[in-house]
Amino acid sequence: MAFRSWKQLLLLGRQDTFPKAWRSRRGGGPSLCWKHCSHWSAGKSLDPEVRAFLEENTEVTSSGHLTPEIRLRLLTPRCRFWKEKPDLWPYGDPFWAIYWPGGQALSRYILDNPRVVKGRSVLDLGSGCGATAIAAVMSGASQVLANDIDPIAGMAMILNCELNHLNPFPIAIKNIINSEAGNWDLIVLGDMFYDEQLADGLHHWLRKCIRIQRTEVLIGDPGRHQFLSHRIRSQLHKVIEYSLPEYTRQENNGLTSSIVWSYQPSDSLEGC
Repeated sequence: MAFRSWKQLLLLGRQDTFPKAWRSRRGGGPSLCWKHCSHWSAGKSLDPEVRAFLEENTEVTSSGHLTPEIRLRLLTPRCRFWKEKPDLWPYGDPFWAIYWPGGQALSRYILDNPRVVKGRSVLDLGSGCGATAIAAVMSGASQVLANDIDPIAGMAMILNCELNHLNPFPIAIKNIINSEAGNWDLIVLGDMFYDEQLADGLHHWLRKCIRIQRTEVLIGDPGRHQFLSHRIRSQLHKVIEYSLPEYTRQENNGLTSSIVWSYQPSDSLEGC
């Protein structure tokens, strides 16, 4: 299965696939220009051809993951491209089309504990399918910005908002790591510590956001080696652990649970 092999690459932390894309996809995607896709907001229309392609080649599902309240367009074994060669997919690798375990845990936690986001501004970093941003909107966040580097992910998020009867939230399509620290009450990110260089950048930038803006940071991860072995691990406080549904376990190399962590660096008030 083509997409299963891609998932295995990400789970194993290969540095020659997605991590490189996160660092290098700043000038444009295969068919879309960053200059025209850097930001979406409510009312932004989708390219009809891209919409039709995504609707034809993803499946609407609310089962097999931790948040059955949220309907998503995902790649499943019933989709054509699950078995096709990856190079036949006309856009960038569709990592947004997988509901990863860290994102599932974050979304479940927010839905179960709406006080975490209610009335607060939330940045969903590396949003992918947009599930955690959707959970934040459902739970009463006053402002939500979803961020990803893939323009197609942004389009998929809009479709997923429609599925859940929500007005699309603003979506920033760019690499914001190492940018100025935005004034967010809460930053959430899941499944992003799979590459050492990216993890180092995240560690530094998140610490800066906490130091300058006193932002709260929640991280979702199922316990991948790259995450647990990174120095950020010593500055994390476990919030809650969820047992993963059987389908998610099967599609993630047997990972059995996913954890929400609070990032509380001891040096947050010192220089970075």
